[in-house]
Amino acid sequence: MITMAQRIQQLRAERGVSSSALSAALGLPRTAIEKFETGRQTPTQEQQQKLASFFGVSAFYLRGESDDRTQMSDWMDGAFLDEPTPAPAPAPVRPVKKAAVSEDGMVFDAFLNSKKFQETLRATVLEVLRSPDGQALIENAVRKAGNR
Repeated sequence: MITMAQRIQQLRAERGVSSSALSAALGLPRTAIEKFETGRQTPTQEQQQKLASFFGVSAFYLRGESDDRTQMSDWMDGAFLDEPTPAPAPAPVRPVKKAAVSEDGMVFDAFLNSKKFQETLRATVLEVLRSPDGQALIENAVRKAGNR
């Protein structure tokens, strides 16, 4: 079984980023990544999330719990309620102006809570992160952070 230390080292090597540049990009102390890779220190949950986001992988993959880089069970699945939102009290009848959405955002809330929207959003985010443009944006951000 691969360890988190090995996984971090592997992902960093794939990207061709130095440990100090990665530390700077994530806002960590200069030697943090080196300590994570040697097993002298274990990243906190927050640091694990930062690392997983940076590399575009799941926290499960980062920790060595899965070989599936895209398994995001702990990332977005819990971010939305699966239960339908309770029906709001009927609004007083008013003449309809331009907008089809009520002032309290009921239609928008229902849209955000729909499973189809959540799946589409997740797929789109992953697609963008994996695209050449998404990778270029990430690399530019790392370069800028390393030059600070």
